[in-house]
Amino acid sequence: MNQMETVVQSVRVLSDAGILQPRVDRTVRQAIALKRFGPGPAAGLSGAAANFPDRPFIIDEEGTLTFSEVDRRTDAIARAFRGAGLREGDAVGLLCRNGRAFVEGTIAASKLGLKLLFCNTDFAGPQLADVLEREGAKGVVMDEEFDVLLPDDAYVGRRWIGYTEGTPSRPTLASVAEHAGPRPPAPKGVGKLVILTSGTTGTPKGASREGAPISAIIGILDRLPFRGGQIHHVVAPLFHGWGLLNFTLGLALPVTVVLRRRFDPEETLRVIQDHRVQSAAMVPTMLQRVLALGPDVLSKYDTSALEAIPLSGSAIPGDLAIRAMDAFGEVVYNFYGSTETGWASIATPKDLRAAPGTAGTPPMGTTLALLDEDGNEVPTGATGRIFVDSKLRMDGYTAKDVSKEIIAGRMSTGDVGHLDDHGRLFVDGRDDDMIVSGGENVFPREVEDLLSSRDDVHEASVIGVPDPEFGQRLVAFVVCVEGSDLDAETCREYVREHLARYKVPREVIFLDALPRNPTGKVLKRKLKENLPLEA
Repeated sequence: MNQMETVVQSVRVLSDAGILQPRVDRTVRQAIALKRFGPGPAAGLSGAAANFPDRPFIIDEEGTLTFSEVDRRTDAIARAFRGAGLREGDAVGLLCRNGRAFVEGTIAASKLGLKLLFCNTDFAGPQLADVLEREGAKGVVMDEEFDVLLPDDAYVGRRWIGYTEGTPSRPTLASVAEHAGPRPPAPKGVGKLVILTSGTTGTPKGASREGAPISAIIGILDRLPFRGGQIHHVVAPLFHGWGLLNFTLGLALPVTVVLRRRFDPEETLRVIQDHRVQSAAMVPTMLQRVLALGPDVLSKYDTSALEAIPLSGSAIPGDLAIRAMDAFGEVVYNFYGSTETGWASIATPKDLRAAPGTAGTPPMGTTLALLDEDGNEVPTGATGRIFVDSKLRMDGYTAKDVSKEIIAGRMSTGDVGHLDDHGRLFVDGRDDDMIVSGGENVFPREVEDLLSSRDDVHEASVIGVPDPEFGQRLVAFVVCVEGSDLDAETCREYVREHLARYKVPREVIFLDALPRNPTGKVLKRKLKENLPLEA
């Protein structure tokens, strides 16, 4: 696509989505907001409030807030931050579940040009304290349930409570949001958003970036049926890059966002029905749990308004996309990327029907390459390391002593994969997950998908453990469907019938559930806790 074709395509995408307004006055208001705040949540909210003041923005357990209400409330919260001594560039931690406190804390920080640290709701106290100290946080916003994680004397005067069901002893965002006053002065620069990597293998690292540029938004909207004025349910956790993307993308359109503090499979169906939700962004394990409710429960709810179930955060297991589309229609989209690189590829429903499990192809403005150990591109069908050049790529880690490998302008995702004859990407696993057993290379994903495809298996995960004879041997952890009498030998024989001999697990361990983080990634280091002592 040449430059002129790209421009024409971009204008079409933005017009179809409603970002390019036919009314000149609305376009001017959007431009004013962008000039004031730069690309980021504050600009999105300010433009939406100017153009659609009475449109509902947030619907959560506490009620409904319009764009203009959130604009007024976040001005007040930003004044409170400033009154506490926070200044442009200062870091603030945010530890809130999905709800208005997360949204308003994010936008208020953006209005001041603060650096915002999105903290994982699974953090233990020491881990939270370490992250806040390492990132130089000067204040923190946290739901009341997390207040006990920090000492009482930490962040005195700069510690605000988000969601609360009682009468907390500290100031709340809700209380300061009602204080009238002038709009805070505009920041000179754009505040950084620091997303903490999921930390499945160690201490989370901070990946820093500014807001999503319009060029990155165009690439996503070119694939998804998103339009301004829709109702979106962000089911995925907002503190993760995937939930945050859907929230900020919704601000750009803008859309109404429905949020629930905790995920419940049947409540998700109820929300989709009652609010006529058109997009429900999840991580794959959430969709698995919804489908596990069974056809009798699924049929109770009207989900006909759904146009998209975007998925990301972890690999799609087995035939999940096919089963979901059989239940809800051609609405499943699979996003692949990483916190550091942004989104590398998107699979549409058509892609997933033709090649279940595919991560799709790069969106407009993104390029990827599969490279061998010498940095050369591998041929179609061969496994290579995945490198991406995306407009959503991080500026860098906040820690100066860590970095990601970059070759020819593309950043490593840390994964390996292969392309099929149609240019569709398949992610085979983590680069460091490769198991060498008897001199043969095995990537666990292939065995995991095969086992998960059985009707009597809910999910499976495979790791390698040291073996005196083969170097490493495969161990499969399997979660069976309720009522199944599946045994280890049947699992091994099933793999033997479909894959090479060296890919057959030597051991099969049955669990009630796989250990996962909040974004659905399997914590393989915790799987090892279930190994026999002699393993």
